[in-house]
Amino acid sequence: AVETEMDWREYISADPDRCHVRDCIKGTRIFVSVILDNLAAGESQESILRSYPSLSLEAIRAAIAYAADLAREEVLSLSA
Repeated sequence: AVETEMDWREYISADPDRCHVRDCIKGTRIFVSVILDNLAAGESQESILRSYPSLSLEAIRAAIAYAADLAREEVLSLSA
């Protein structure tokens, strides 16, 4: 297993005044799910940075680390 030294908590918050309690990148209104959806659709990190200039590469990596932590916590029913 790969251990990451990134603390995604430095980049992600759930601020009710900004993102309606949905997880977003601190200081922005960009939902973590938007970043992950773009990555899942095959967008490069560079392309995402061009589309969302207020993001940083570290914020994108934090979104991935956050999703990895969630995946370790949640068990989804994966039927055949």
